[in-house]
Amino acid sequence: MQSKFTVQVDSFKKTNKILNAWSGEDYKALLTLMGFDDDVDAMDAAERREMCMMSLSDLKPEEAAVVVLTHLFPKLSRGKVEQMSRDMLNESSWEEYPDCLYHERFFNAYGLLREAFNGKFAKPTGAEMTLTVTAAHVEEMAIFDASMHSAIVRLLASGQGDDALINRLYEDQIKGKHFPESKGIVWQLKQIADNGVSRQFSLVSSFFWLENFEQMDAFEAVSHADAED
Repeated sequence: MQSKFTVQVDSFKKTNKILNAWSGEDYKALLTLMGFDDDVDAMDAAERREMCMMSLSDLKPEEAAVVVLTHLFPKLSRGKVEQMSRDMLNESSWEEYPDCLYHERFFNAYGLLREAFNGKFAKPTGAEMTLTVTAAHVEEMAIFDASMHSAIVRLLASGQGDDALINRLYEDQIKGKHFPESKGIVWQLKQIADNGVSRQFSLVSSFFWLENFEQMDAFEAVSHADAED
């Protein structure tokens, strides 16, 4: 059953970086993949990062991309990683790669490699957004407790109209009972306030999916939760 909501766009801004996307352990893993011999454990986080960026920049761009993608996609074959690394030089993989569940990791990869190579790689474009979602009855807000990611992505899809790309690509999931791809569309999602019939959410996604909301103040939309297994 679909529930109806009024959605207020509280804030919207473009971003090319996700806060804390790369940790000291990530930099350590990248240095290990590059065969760095010094004692990485003895370095503080800033030193690890600096050494990692220097080591990446010493490689050819496609070689550095292989290192970063090997770390981000450890289950993929070497051949697949090499193909993806070549594609990165000419494509916006954070929005074009066929499997959207890879998009956030690609976004982070582009950000790191772009910094290492002074803009050789495309500048990734994401969006940070906060929303206040209001329903007529408090019971309708329960869909966000049941499956927050799926319910929010369906809400965003509903607010863009039938001709929006998200509705054309994921029509079955939006109308259906399960939406596993929702976490590949909205990468970071938090509920930051609960006032009964209204809740506020913050999210990060690709600008590719959210650009229609940049000039929007509010919209009406419908959504539902995933079905219980």
